[in-house]
Amino acid sequence: PDGSPNQLRREAAAKFLGYLSDPDLKREYRLSRWNSPGFDPQRPFLDEEDSDWKTHTQIGGDLKRYVEIQEELESTWEVIKSGPDGEFTKAENGLLMCQRVDLWCAGENEVEAALKHLLNLGRECNDLETDFPEFVTEFYPGVADL
Repeated sequence: PDGSPNQLRREAAAKFLGYLSDPDLKREYRLSRWNSPGFDPQRPFLDEEDSDWKTHTQIGGDLKRYVEIQEELESTWEVIKSGPDGEFTKAENGLLMCQRVDLWCAGENEVEAALKHLLNLGRECNDLETDFPEFVTEFYPGVADL
């Protein structure tokens, strides 16, 4: 270890992968999220609505372990993303561009292959049938109750 930024990012990446491969830690993180009844620390816009929720006696105490794990993951992720000239963002965008389907100059076979690929990607969602609850009925405007 030479202490260079690259070395620090490599170590952070190895540490992050270690977290992801630890089933006990993943389970503890998932379960500790719900230690405070009626409160979800991942609720959207929570920080805008109640920015000091971590300092509340009840909530902060219940979610202490969750907050510890979350802060460790976030700090490790920030080290991974740090780098000169936004290289992480550039690499991420490069991967997204590889997934793009550009059919402007493609031939017939390429278009067909791309459409089949997109169909297979969405097959699980495309094949879902809507399950309406029993109390929902169809509404016809201007018709008396059925």
